[in-house]
Amino acid sequence: MKAVLQSYRNGKLIVADVPPPSLRPGGVLVQNAVSLVSAGTERMMVELARKSILGKIRQRPDWVRQVLGKVRQNGILSTLQAVRHRLDDPVPLGYSSAGTVIAVGEGIEDLRIGDRVACAGAGYANHAGVVFIPQNLAVRIPGELDFESAAFATLGAIALQGMRLAEVQLGETVVVIGLGLVGLLALQLARAAGCQVIGLDINPARTQRAKALGITAVANDASGLLSIVQQLTENQGADAVLVTAATKSNEPLIQAGKVARDKAVVAVIGVVGMEIPRKIYYEQELTLRVSRSYGPGRYDPAYEEKGHSYPIGYVRWTEKRNLQAFVQQVAQGQVAVKPLITHRFPVQEAFRAYDLITREGPEDFLGVLLTYPPAQDEQHPIHFKKPTGGPGAELSVPEKEAEPQDPSPLTVGLLGAGQFATSILLPAMKKVANIELAGVCTAQGIHAAHAARKFGFSLATTVEGEIVNHPDIEAIVVATRHHLHARQVIAALQAGKDVFVEKPLCLNETELKEIITTYYSQVKKRETMPIWMVGYNRRFSGLAGRLQAFCKEIHEPLVLHYQVNAGYIPPDHWVHDPEQGGGRIIGEVCHFVDLLIFLCGAIPRRVWARALPNKGLYRNDNLVITLEFTNESLGTITYVANGDKAFPKEKLEIYGGGRVAVLHNFRRLELWRNGRRRVERSWWGQDKGHPGEWEAFYNASRMSRHLPIPIEEIVATSLTTFGISKAISDSVPVKIYPNEILAAL
Repeated sequence: MKAVLQSYRNGKLIVADVPPPSLRPGGVLVQNAVSLVSAGTERMMVELARKSILGKIRQRPDWVRQVLGKVRQNGILSTLQAVRHRLDDPVPLGYSSAGTVIAVGEGIEDLRIGDRVACAGAGYANHAGVVFIPQNLAVRIPGELDFESAAFATLGAIALQGMRLAEVQLGETVVVIGLGLVGLLALQLARAAGCQVIGLDINPARTQRAKALGITAVANDASGLLSIVQQLTENQGADAVLVTAATKSNEPLIQAGKVARDKAVVAVIGVVGMEIPRKIYYEQELTLRVSRSYGPGRYDPAYEEKGHSYPIGYVRWTEKRNLQAFVQQVAQGQVAVKPLITHRFPVQEAFRAYDLITREGPEDFLGVLLTYPPAQDEQHPIHFKKPTGGPGAELSVPEKEAEPQDPSPLTVGLLGAGQFATSILLPAMKKVANIELAGVCTAQGIHAAHAARKFGFSLATTVEGEIVNHPDIEAIVVATRHHLHARQVIAALQAGKDVFVEKPLCLNETELKEIITTYYSQVKKRETMPIWMVGYNRRFSGLAGRLQAFCKEIHEPLVLHYQVNAGYIPPDHWVHDPEQGGGRIIGEVCHFVDLLIFLCGAIPRRVWARALPNKGLYRNDNLVITLEFTNESLGTITYVANGDKAFPKEKLEIYGGGRVAVLHNFRRLELWRNGRRRVERSWWGQDKGHPGEWEAFYNASRMSRHLPIPIEEIVATSLTTFGISKAISDSVPVKIYPNEILAAL
């Protein structure tokens, strides 16, 4: 299918061939018929992408601060690599579309195959042939309303939410400043609510469109607007002003204050300068409200991603109910959108649409639609063995000249191609000779196609089984969200594949036992031992290897202290979700537990842990952990999210046998003995061991057939993280028993 993507690296707009998204629980697949190009939001995105690096810096200084902080933390080389990968990721455009439901996910009861729906949401209702839409972002199209009209639902909901914030009532006077799409929709909605409406736009073509819709009270300048308002309100002023303009200036706020009555409401819907003119707003005691997109539920993962709605008695107008209300108004003829359509382009000619909305010229535009053919090519997978011509050709994979090959390359299939996989994992894999990237699968076909083109995978798909069960793929890499790891590891082992899984291995003890049971059943079935490995990369760092050798020379228990300035993650991030992420203890602290196991040469037998009480802001992300190991060593992990981001993330100190070792953020290692200090460095930035772990996995899979990390250590790390959570909740030390689990299975 075709999808419209924006590259922030080179500013190019791409119409790419990508696999359709996968069907997931809580949503539906929709075959788009029409999607609406937002002349405001999308124009800003495209213009930013087309700017030079200096231009991007000027417009987004917050990005510069992030980059400088990363340089201080990780070094220039690692930072440049991360920035390049971030800019290279194509961004899907579009957030308002309409089409037909072609598949229904688990848990959906109000939508069926064949339903005609209006769709909303950036990242969901994209300009693409087929889109995945969560249940709260799709509404049925009423009656015989056509797809083109329904495609305006998102912008209509935005206008409607602004009106609700202004609390307009029957008979009131409403002024709308800025008569683009949202402004013209807001005018009509306010009129349908029984209000007297007045519009302002400096573009005469826009005010003419308002007049064509039957709205005669319009002005092209501030003085004309003030005159109309004074005349129609007997000098009282407007009850509500909706600001739908798009400008960096605060002039719309000044104009709003001048035409508003005492104690009126000004609702900002568009993107305008927010320097509030205090004198006007103070003297009239105006209320200023900023509208948050389509309504309650927007940006709430529980609502948008998980489908948890708000009870109607407490939240009457959620974003879904706003969408439903708007399409109903259009169906009833209260709001006209057909006169707002100025251009239609087939999706393969999307370049023309964006040229239109970004260039300065005499041609007027307003509602710009992309149309899609009734039947889309839904092949699985998409192959990338030859260059593709036409739009998006710059992303195709060129055929490489034949190179000498080892007789036994390891063919790899990847599940998941998010930011970590594309910026860290895949570049590390590419450094290992004789790894052949065979196939990649993601939930969104856009990401699969991008990873295939960028890294040279032969095929891209959104169907997991096409990777796991592919006869030519020997090893599966699992880099999806945490809740999928256990199931995918088990499926890959059962398919006879070697497995590399990013941390964490699983989210609970039940999943752990299922993985171990599956692994041992495969040991009995296969002629050679199956290889599986968790991505505990730090133990494979060059500096960690030298530190382990230093520790082995100490023939007594060690004291190890690991400080982790982890950084803040908002409480609503998916990592904190107990169903998807499992929390940061399971999802990240496992790294530090594994490294301590590696360095002291023993597994934990008991764990204590306490966390700060401010769980509402930080969850359990500020804690101190004490580990007692089977060789009598003691380890502590201080893991905090409340520190300064500019401070280095990791520092590890080890004491024992009259020696001291200090590892500074995987960039410098100090070794102290006999009154002398030896310093070793990673000169080109951090070495956290990602290339090293892939060398180890390849060697194990192709040569030694021995596990790169002993199974008892993998099990002990998972059990320890589970134990940490239990120790915090129960305020008691927790025993770790990996050997008992292994013996029982």
